[in-house]
Amino acid sequence: MSLVVRAGSLVTGTGIQLEGGWLRSRQGEIVEIGSGPPPEAGEVLDLPNCVMIAGLVNTHDHMYQWATRGCAPSSGLFAWLKELYPVWAGIDAEIVRVAARAAIGRLLLAGCTMTTDHHYIFPAGRPGVFEALVVAGRELGIRFHPCRGSMDLGESQGGLPPDSVVEDLDTILDETERVVAKYHDPAPGSMLRVAIAPCSPFSVTPRLMTESAGLARRLGVHLHTHLAETVDEEEFCVARFGRRPLELLEEWGWLGPDVWLAHGVHFSGDEIAHLGRTRTGIAHCPSSNMRLGSGACPAGELVAAGARVGLGVDGAASNEDYDLLAEVHQALLLARLRASMLGIRDAAGALTPSGAFALGTQGGARVLGREEVGTIEVGKRADVALYRADDLGRGGISDPLAAIALAPPARAEAVVVDGRVVVRDGRLLTADEEGLAREIRAASERLRGAQSA
Repeated sequence: MSLVVRAGSLVTGTGIQLEGGWLRSRQGEIVEIGSGPPPEAGEVLDLPNCVMIAGLVNTHDHMYQWATRGCAPSSGLFAWLKELYPVWAGIDAEIVRVAARAAIGRLLLAGCTMTTDHHYIFPAGRPGVFEALVVAGRELGIRFHPCRGSMDLGESQGGLPPDSVVEDLDTILDETERVVAKYHDPAPGSMLRVAIAPCSPFSVTPRLMTESAGLARRLGVHLHTHLAETVDEEEFCVARFGRRPLELLEEWGWLGPDVWLAHGVHFSGDEIAHLGRTRTGIAHCPSSNMRLGSGACPAGELVAAGARVGLGVDGAASNEDYDLLAEVHQALLLARLRASMLGIRDAAGALTPSGAFALGTQGGARVLGREEVGTIEVGKRADVALYRADDLGRGGISDPLAAIALAPPARAEAVVVDGRVVVRDGRLLTADEEGLAREIRAASERLRGAQSA
């Protein structure tokens, strides 16, 4: 069935803005774009009071953390992890499924149409965890890139996580290859792709990093990990390996256009240039980095160097607001604050509203290797978000894109994923929002109860 979506203003992301703009899609693909009277279609979504943009793309997340929101509110990353690792050891497939449903529901309501998830906790004897993520994505109708994460460097070997939450290397590699073979769909327009994602330099062994890189390239999938998030991580790498985090990554074969790194806060000027030369991707997570006191990613410098940069909400235990549109807003303000602190006089030019949206849309699509989304163009997938531009929060701001960047709405008015309307009138159509809230409350209570028992 064909779908026409019409808005008061359509911003393509390619430098074109159409007043009274519309798109028509067929079988999930945009087949026509225009302004004025739209063509007929089997389904019409007409929102003259809204601005339409390409759907937002979330490039870093830990959905299971919805079950542990609000913990360690005053801690930095390492102390926060040490408090939460023992709690996360109690997760099972049902908790992961419920948490992922809550997370995806929240993402869709914010206008996110494609997301990844970096899941690296697989307690022994509790099967079906990765499968639970896949099911949740399909049920709610988001374009999904779950990562098979891993940790094999426990405390007894000098790592940060307790031994109870790490796996052995052979199990990790076997399970990773299994889920890629079963779930990864490389076809254009795919709704489900899988990436390989050892967790971090302080929770995995060099052998796991190198063998994961080899496996990913043999299977033709992307690689993801945390890197350069905190000074503590940098000090750990220098003390244990005698190298900075990015030097280690290059030694392990982890730079290139098939790799993206979460956070990227603590890079030197030379490292930023090298990331640009290698076309390595960065997931900029402004709110999480501020919540944990980690610092600010040099997003503007990375973009200028040629690196691929997108936005991420990170896990809800380090970003309880978990609103990807708000991350566009935070990225805009944080880039200006960073520029000002560096003594750059034209701090306001560090990132514009359209530049911030570029990070959240086509920037994220490029990070995940998905050129068929991220802008509104004929031949691309019909993934779009529409936001009110005339209400009390934004009414009177003449530029609709600036309006939603400077004063983000609480939620999207409508969201379309692959030509399917999944949010209408600010309400989720693929799940009951109140039911999701009840489920995650119960799952959180069960997890806390298991940890205290």
